[in-house]
Amino acid sequence: MRAVTALPNEVTEDEHLWIPMPDGTRLAARLWRPVSADDDPVPGIMEMIPYRKRDLTAQRDSIHHPYMAGYGYACLRVDLRGSGDSEGVLTDEYLEQELADAEAVLAWMAEQPWCSGRTAMMGISWGGFNALQVAARRPPSLGAIITVCSTDDRYTDDVHYMGGCLLSDNLSWASTMFAYNSCPPDPAIVGERWRELWLDRLENSGLWLETWLSHQHRDEYWQHGSIDEDYSAIEVPVFAVSGWADGYSNAVFRLLAELDVPTKGLIGPWSHKYPHLGEPGPAIGFLQEAVAWWDHWLKDETGNGAMSGPALSIWMQDTARPATTYEDRPGRWVGEPSWPSERIVESRYPLGRHRIVDPDAAAQPSPPLTVQSPLSVGQFAGKWCSYNAPPDMPYDQREEDGGSMIFDSEELTERLELLGAPAVELTLSVDRPVAMVAVRLSDMAPDGEATRVSYGVLNLNHHAGSGNPQPLEPGEKLTVAVQLNGMAQSFPAGHRLRLSVSTSYWPVVWPSPEPVRLTVYPDESALVLPVRSTGLDDDEGAVPTFGDPEGAPPIEVLQLQPGEQDWSVHRNMVDLTGSLRVVKDLGVVHFPDIDLAVTRRAYEEYSFTSGDFDSIRGETDWTMGFERDNWSVRTTTKTVLTSTATEFQLHAQLDAYEGERRVASKSWSTAVPRNLV
Repeated sequence: MRAVTALPNEVTEDEHLWIPMPDGTRLAARLWRPVSADDDPVPGIMEMIPYRKRDLTAQRDSIHHPYMAGYGYACLRVDLRGSGDSEGVLTDEYLEQELADAEAVLAWMAEQPWCSGRTAMMGISWGGFNALQVAARRPPSLGAIITVCSTDDRYTDDVHYMGGCLLSDNLSWASTMFAYNSCPPDPAIVGERWRELWLDRLENSGLWLETWLSHQHRDEYWQHGSIDEDYSAIEVPVFAVSGWADGYSNAVFRLLAELDVPTKGLIGPWSHKYPHLGEPGPAIGFLQEAVAWWDHWLKDETGNGAMSGPALSIWMQDTARPATTYEDRPGRWVGEPSWPSERIVESRYPLGRHRIVDPDAAAQPSPPLTVQSPLSVGQFAGKWCSYNAPPDMPYDQREEDGGSMIFDSEELTERLELLGAPAVELTLSVDRPVAMVAVRLSDMAPDGEATRVSYGVLNLNHHAGSGNPQPLEPGEKLTVAVQLNGMAQSFPAGHRLRLSVSTSYWPVVWPSPEPVRLTVYPDESALVLPVRSTGLDDDEGAVPTFGDPEGAPPIEVLQLQPGEQDWSVHRNMVDLTGSLRVVKDLGVVHFPDIDLAVTRRAYEEYSFTSGDFDSIRGETDWTMGFERDNWSVRTTTKTVLTSTATEFQLHAQLDAYEGERRVASKSWSTAVPRNLV
């Protein structure tokens, strides 16, 4: 990324502001704005997240907020109530209180003398979620949003559940927030009250994982904040962004299809990152795109080209060898004028005996096929939502295919391009009342290497919907549609497509309560592919172009102690145990501008014993630390999730230290009944 120091407007920064809420609670904020805004007010842009503006996101914030301020905007970065330096306690995601606070902040910002009265919201992940949710509440000053790596459906497409299956990221993410919620405000900002505020958080933030496990179906809890309940509630323009390695790319397609407002979509090769910092690359000049978007909708510069070009800009990925990380993902930019696109043709490929059959080929009868996958299938799947650190992309799928039912196509005789969400129609039966199926689509090279390009999972009890799932009747045939994640992938001549079907996919999703034998009837099953014709890029204006990534110079951060990144698979052939172990250790970093040293370390392990479905175990350990002069605090959090056929068992421990003295300790031990999961 190129650091830009010469911006059109001189920028001033208010390192700390208090914003009063209607109930008297104060939220902590940081503001960047043009110096000239005192005399010439500008639109305001808000990002409101729980990740600590003063330290944990300070370097990232320093890249894009001052940059946009330099182009004539007041950029406000707010700590959510109960996070960072804000007062209060944070007890869950996207609560009514959070959304009401966001509306109050927007109203406050619109009334400031440096603001023109027109506002916007932007954010990645949590900030992308609440931008959509607040937009649906129609605050009067809000004129547009940019939502990055977010979703319109908190149950179907979020970190908690996928296809009605419990994601292990539900544990991972809950543990992340367990650790973050244990962190204190900075005494340099809140003064002597820091300890009182900290102890209140430690005592009352709660164990979010227990809440999320208690809502195993799509109920009112998940409907709250899911804007797909009423897309028409959003009346402002939306710029929706994600990456193929991210967990949230499906939402971009749905938002383009369903919103009745000006909408742009952008999906690159990236993991869960802003596109100007995108990994895998290539990163792009996303902040230039953001400024053009704001100029169009907040300054009425309607001829600036922000809405010209394709409605959906996509990185069409070329074939690549399987790897757990990529510096750059090969491919090219393509565009679609609208979505759904009339230029995408659904092609139905029947299944045969371990074959994907060409649509024009004569049908050949196939007997039923069966599979009962070992618990090891899924250890090479990577993470549901990649952060590209540590390396967390799916590895060679041959490691998984030995425990799966596979279907291969013939060698391709010409290039094939897919854009959209594949689906698999399976006629099947199972021998247990609770079962799941995982389906993977891979690009298989002539040497046999298999690179996963999409996948989907389905809790079969949810085949008629996630609101009221039902037990299965063992042995009864049913036809289900397994939706795979959206994708843009080219397959060269000489390669094959491989479809892999398994009855477990641990640790991406929690396994069924007991072993399941799945029977598939190929003669009544098919792979449905969204085929994009070649030659479409020749149309004028069809191919999007982007500048090189740039931003404001990031603040200085010094690495005092090195970190460690590791992602390793372990198998013990004596006791038949296996595990995936993940280390995300950022070491100790120092922020010279506030003279603060920060420690952040996470360890995760997902384990099993072969054939023992009661042995499934997820365990996380976090350490957070903050130190300056004579002030030193540290918290450790540990979460363990196990299960039996009838319940999830949850154990957690929180310890907080001031210096070497433990000042708080809490433990949880609870069981949550399994309900067709």
